[in-house]
Amino acid sequence: MTITNFTDKDVPDQSGRVFFVTGANSGLGYAAAKVLASRGARVLLGCRSEEKAEAAMADIRAVYPDADLCFIPLDLGNLKSVRAAAKLVVKEPRLDVLVNNAGIMMPPREETDDGFESQFGVNHLGTFALTSLLLDKLSQGQEPRVVITSSMAHRSGRIDFDDINAESSYSRWGRYAMSKLANLLHMYELDRRLRAAGSPVIAVACHPGVADTELARNFPGFMVALFRPVSSLFMNSAAQGAWPTLAAAAGEGVEGGEYFGPSRNGEWVGPAREVQPRKIAKQIELSKKLWDVSEEMTGVRYAI
Repeated sequence: MTITNFTDKDVPDQSGRVFFVTGANSGLGYAAAKVLASRGARVLLGCRSEEKAEAAMADIRAVYPDADLCFIPLDLGNLKSVRAAAKLVVKEPRLDVLVNNAGIMMPPREETDDGFESQFGVNHLGTFALTSLLLDKLSQGQEPRVVITSSMAHRSGRIDFDDINAESSYSRWGRYAMSKLANLLHMYELDRRLRAAGSPVIAVACHPGVADTELARNFPGFMVALFRPVSSLFMNSAAQGAWPTLAAAAGEGVEGGEYFGPSRNGEWVGPAREVQPRKIAKQIELSKKLWDVSEEMTGVRYAI
């Protein structure tokens, strides 16, 4: 089944299913969690701040009083936190879908608690580790899926293996693009390995186009002031930006290795459909090299 013009209205009933959505207290993650909860799913909200998570859950319950929600403490910039979060999720009766949504965009050069450049560390390495730790649990779910969130920025990305932590040079945009390319390389290699292992889990990816979310907090102030009044002309709202996420996570007939994004204006806005990445994202040797480096950096080994 080919997904076209997918919006939140196309999300089928999810009663009895469990979704773990990272970065679910705001933006795309919040929008996706709200829709999934409205369809009867149990939604685990992976967030750094308990206060913000509780506020998000209260907002969802204000609209959907019966929403089944649970806060999972998660900081993707701290591998101890990633392991602790995975242990909590594994205690759940079931897990059907992992939605890797959380990420950061264009901060000044910072390091994670484990000493990784923050964008690569949070957007890719944290996601890479969390996915590995939950694969076995997912394999016991119903139509289980791993969703990995990339970006159109991957098209300008390259993996700098010689300066993986940006110790020699740092570009906010360059390292963001690198992390988003890494997300796709991860998804396609995971898809290949899951298929080879005969796993019931499928790996898919999505991107929101250009969405009005808190990720833009590090944009220069003059840019925000200039574009905010006309943003609706070329930018999705957070709810609209979540449509590709929802297509990947809950769309019917989705197959492993598919990639979803907006359908209009060069993938900037609109309902979701299957889209194609830059060819480099499917390079097998590059993805294998990144996989090996990621396992070494995180100390996490996939069982496939």
